[in-house]
Amino acid sequence: MPTALITLLTDFGGRDPFVAAMKGVILSIRPKATIVDLTHEIPPHGICEAAFTLKSVYRYFPKGTIHVVVVDPGVGGSRRPLLAVNRRGRFIAPDNGVLSYIYRDEPSTQVYQLNAQKYRLKTYSPTFDGRDLFAPAAAWLSKSIAPEKIGRRVTDYIRFPIPEARRLKKGRLEGQVIHIDRFGNLITNITRMDIEPWLSAGKMPAITIKGRTIKGLKPFYSQAAPGKLSALINNDDHLEIFCYRSSAQLILKNSNDEPVTISWEP
Repeated sequence: MPTALITLLTDFGGRDPFVAAMKGVILSIRPKATIVDLTHEIPPHGICEAAFTLKSVYRYFPKGTIHVVVVDPGVGGSRRPLLAVNRRGRFIAPDNGVLSYIYRDEPSTQVYQLNAQKYRLKTYSPTFDGRDLFAPAAAWLSKSIAPEKIGRRVTDYIRFPIPEARRLKKGRLEGQVIHIDRFGNLITNITRMDIEPWLSAGKMPAITIKGRTIKGLKPFYSQAAPGKLSALINNDDHLEIFCYRSSAQLILKNSNDEPVTISWEP
């Protein structure tokens, strides 16, 4: 039987017993499972934040890893529980768009609706699918149960449009903040690939957000002056606005979706 590697990504936090209950269910079915907590600090109901977090980490896990995502404001309602399968792994999540980056990055993904009663807890509650449906499904999958045995193929799953940077006149780019990390760094949807042609031509970016302009890119955080807004291309190849030893979010008082533009100087 293959080794079971299961990750958990939720908005449950660490105060309540929800995560522990899910782990108990998994280990009761597959005692030798290895469970990795991606994070449980997604903001409550933060579907877009969870989608971005999953996108940023799943590729670094071994192929075949089972990823369980429980950010589920529609629990108990009409939304469907899903299993997505592709060359990188298996993803169990509610059908609310949280797997949108997975569908984009792995176009061969096959999606199943989890509907086999046999592979959920007998004491099922409609208010806690994480424990009663997603956790047991993950554990059974880790025992080489075929996806077809626990669900039926679907093609009408929900996916939200992923914002892409837009090219404007004279090479200008327009993007937006899509994630804010715990350091107050602002991650945008502008990528290294978007700006590489101008960087290769020796152009210097002038990055504007909320009326503030940042000129040039730093190679790493500590090369910036403390307390000064700066920018770099981060470890995930996204343009990131930061403030060394401070918080760009606190300085700018902004949130997700804030517009960001880039123009070019000789």
